[in-house]
Amino acid sequence: MNEALVIVPTYNEKENIRDVAAAVGQACPQADLLFVDDGSPDGTGQIADEMAARDPRLHILHRERKQGLGRAYLAGFRWGLARHYNFLFEMDADFSHSPQDLPRLLDAAGGADLVLGSRYMGGIRVINWPLSRLMLSKSAAWYVKLITGMPFTDPTGGFKCYRRAVLETIPLDDIKSNGYSFQIEMTHQAWRRGFRIVEVPIVFEERRSGQSKMSTGIVGEALWLVWKLLLRNGLRRSPGPMNPRSMAARAPA
Repeated sequence: MNEALVIVPTYNEKENIRDVAAAVGQACPQADLLFVDDGSPDGTGQIADEMAARDPRLHILHRERKQGLGRAYLAGFRWGLARHYNFLFEMDADFSHSPQDLPRLLDAAGGADLVLGSRYMGGIRVINWPLSRLMLSKSAAWYVKLITGMPFTDPTGGFKCYRRAVLETIPLDDIKSNGYSFQIEMTHQAWRRGFRIVEVPIVFEERRSGQSKMSTGIVGEALWLVWKLLLRNGLRRSPGPMNPRSMAARAPA
């Protein structure tokens, strides 16, 4: 078993699953791969089973029905923590997140507790998005920063690397959000607990095939969530003291 686990939720991703597995294995051979499939009717789960039977680094977690991105990641986190992985990634199945960036995020995690792959750090690196979608994403980032105080350029992004200490500290059973709001809430949970969070620039490319999971419900959930996070943090727009489990806190001066 490797030290790192790449968690990839799937729902109707049969067109991508073989290619993404091969790309992850080639780009980051020091990581295992877990597909979390929500009962895809197109046979994605069966394809993953066939691949896992041939590759000991590839795993599949089947769920009976579609429950949302956040639920899938939480299931993947619990699976990975139970098997003692030290680094747990979030990554999309549609190549909007490049597997080639996995080693860069893992390297950054050597000195941080949570690494965020940022589309907007030092400029805009988004390919094949319409202007309306880009403006929605940038406006969401500004809105999250304004309300919560989190200083990150891309709080809604879904390409991340967690140290296991972060996920062990966050009460995963209390996380109720999905979609963009899940990404915001998980980062806020780590930030308010004093873990060290860094951003690494990535290039984001609109999915090559299949259909986007974006919806107005996902956007609406995120708009309301940030106010809840502000209240949970006692109306403070600042993080808590450095967490004693932080990698940065244990590093020599």
